[in-house]
Amino acid sequence: MTPGDEHDYGEPAGTRVRLPEADPYGGARRPARSSSRSMVTVVGVVVLLIAAIAFANRGGGDSGSSTTTADADKPKTSTTAATGTKPVKSKTGGIPSGFAHTQQGAQSAAANFAVALGSTGMFQKNSRHTLVDTVYTPDAAAKLQGAMDQAYSADFLAKMGLDADGNAPKGSTFVSRVVPVGTTVQAYSDTTAKVAVWYLGLIGMSGTDSTDPVTSSWKTWTFDLRWAGNDWKIDTDTQKDGPAPVPGDEQAATSDEISKAIEEYGGFTYAR
Repeated sequence: MTPGDEHDYGEPAGTRVRLPEADPYGGARRPARSSSRSMVTVVGVVVLLIAAIAFANRGGGDSGSSTTTADADKPKTSTTAATGTKPVKSKTGGIPSGFAHTQQGAQSAAANFAVALGSTGMFQKNSRHTLVDTVYTPDAAAKLQGAMDQAYSADFLAKMGLDADGNAPKGSTFVSRVVPVGTTVQAYSDTTAKVAVWYLGLIGMSGTDSTDPVTSSWKTWTFDLRWAGNDWKIDTDTQKDGPAPVPGDEQAATSDEISKAIEEYGGFTYAR
């Protein structure tokens, strides 16, 4: 179960239950990578360092280089390159709204919708209804509300370690976050847009008694958007696993460290 998986509105998927260890979050590091990988890393760093030095020293001998040459040296923009344009100027129900009627606006909308739909608010009925009514078209929202209420049943919430109202046990912190890494427009017209969001998801219960510690996953969330009511709204959405990078060698944090991080680090309003 990862943020966003709950949007398969059939029977709720079962959650993996991990037996608690001395600390379900910490302890053992992953096995050390081979020395060959370490050598590749060192070589890569040296190559990057040499390239950086060469770049810093470039062009010192010719102060009269033309504007054309300078323009040619500028990095090319990519699908998710920053533009400096603010994504929105308002919020509805705590969710960014009023996105631009452009491809950039559609990407910003999709990224922020993924964050909202992957949040802990989806596990509580009242906030879930508000979220769905805000980000989906009226027709789509009307069809989804009942199915979502069934999916987020008391039994399903109990598997996540939550009570029937979606609350975490005292002394524990339930974590559900979506962190967009990038977006891409797969199709666009004046009234519709198909935008994919590649994201890192965090989900689990942070607490000393948790048997389902916070884990991460990589997924791609694709939204079919429609321009309705002077804003982008979701008609339909689908998810698939990956692409996932090779895990690093960082030591897993303790439950206290995860809970503190969740409390101290807020989210963002996303724009391309």
